[in-house]
Amino acid sequence: MALTVAKKQEIVSQFGTNETDTGSTPVQIALISARIVELTEHLKSFKKDHASRLGLLKLVGQRRRLMRYLKRTDRESYMKTIEALSIRDNI
Repeated sequence: MALTVAKKQEIVSQFGTNETDTGSTPVQIALISARIVELTEHLKSFKKDHASRLGLLKLVGQRRRLMRYLKRTDRESYMKTIEALSIRDNI
């Protein structure tokens, strides 16, 4: 269920300022969003996998906190990120 190296590099190149920028908030949000999508697909098949469901809920909370921080500090980057990832603005 982990992201492949190629997928991570693709996300970092799309959202980061350079190829090694893995720590910026938009990159972190994009990486977490990719993991959330994968876990959601997994849970559609395995409905009783409660350990993965707990991990999914933790990831959603972490992404929500990062999005709140980004909205507070850099509104323009926040708008670009939620538009690119098709995430609702409910913070």
